[in-house]
Amino acid sequence: MPRLRPFQPHFRRIRRLPLISPRQWLRRVIFWAGAVVVATVAIGFATLADRASALFIHIQAPRPWLACLICPTGLVVSFLLTRHVFPGAQGSGIPQVIAAQHMTDREAVARVLSLRVAVGKVGLTLLGLACGASIGREGPTVQVGAAIMHALGRMLRLPRPDLERALVLAGGAAGVAAAFNTPLAGVVFAIEELSHAFESRTSGVVLTAVIIGGITTLALVGNYSYFGHTSATLDFGRAWIAVVLCGVAGGLAGGLFSSALVRFARGLPGRSGRALMRYPVVFAAVCGLAIALFGMLSGGQTYGTGYAQARSMVEGSTSLPASYAALKFAATVVSYVSGIPGGIFAPSLSVGAAIGQILSHLLPLAPSGAVVLLGMVAYFSGVVQAPITATIIVMEMTDNQGMTIPLLATAFLAFGVSRLVCRRPIYAALARRFLAAQEASH
Repeated sequence: MPRLRPFQPHFRRIRRLPLISPRQWLRRVIFWAGAVVVATVAIGFATLADRASALFIHIQAPRPWLACLICPTGLVVSFLLTRHVFPGAQGSGIPQVIAAQHMTDREAVARVLSLRVAVGKVGLTLLGLACGASIGREGPTVQVGAAIMHALGRMLRLPRPDLERALVLAGGAAGVAAAFNTPLAGVVFAIEELSHAFESRTSGVVLTAVIIGGITTLALVGNYSYFGHTSATLDFGRAWIAVVLCGVAGGLAGGLFSSALVRFARGLPGRSGRALMRYPVVFAAVCGLAIALFGMLSGGQTYGTGYAQARSMVEGSTSLPASYAALKFAATVVSYVSGIPGGIFAPSLSVGAAIGQILSHLLPLAPSGAVVLLGMVAYFSGVVQAPITATIIVMEMTDNQGMTIPLLATAFLAFGVSRLVCRRPIYAALARRFLAAQEASH
């Protein structure tokens, strides 16, 4: 034994090497397990969301007037639970994750990304869908994924805050990848929207989480495309007028949508607006009545995520009335500003597809399927002001790489037009409001 003593410092240094250290391997295994959990939760959430929407449609289809009772009651219950039981679960969830990236107080981050809030986010989003709200599950999945990874980070007792932030970022990216079955979009969304940077320390964590989440999704539900498959293409030439028209129209509509949500976050204007804000329960009930009205005017098409409508337009199996785009737009605004949990991804893609379908009638030289995709990417890019993410999400969701260049051109044009209407990206603006509210409450 005495002869080994000179080598002991070398053995200790070897054991601390990243590829050999038992502590590092324990962290990796727990982290990989967390990525699997995020993907599994996202898949389960998606299944339950479809069932919640189907339940509402089943209940009110024979008697559409029931929506006038279900929607206001459901929104009031959801709002009260959000405010008093699950504070921090309101809205999309993406602003909360962005805000958490800028918080220095670990306890404040723990409150925003607690597992309790994550459970509330899932349950209340399902409640909103079961009550006909025009909301999506993808944004909430981002917050849930970030919360799961943050909980793992606290369990591992990571030594530096930047490592915890990397895990939060990885959880959000894995949530997007699993929610849409779009691994590349998960990575790009983390860069373009959640962090606006891609540090070397963060990159490996995010990529690993997305890869493991993607493998889990593939194993559980197979290699599916979110909106099916379309082989639509757009040859360069006169048909490219569709790029300009969709980019301008989608960017303008998306910018108006984002501007409306940001303005509502500051409070409703006018005397009547201030009166409603004093009575948020009454306001939630009024929003529920508006959702029911839009639903009845659309023949029940504006309820829920809009996934079925978007898929049918992408595949060319259904032609919805021109009023659908405006009614779905309004229903989504009202659902979001009511204060209940729920995202805007799926409804925005549905509105964009409807805009593309409307414009396709004005563009006989361009294939209608291609114009629907251009409308989808234009409006979505106008809403989130993340053109690369919008392009990759639409490309991966429709299994159509042939439209990459037209989609990119449309997304960037829409991004520029949207910035003329809404100066700050919606998630960044809402995250700033959320941070200010958190600081004021503590």
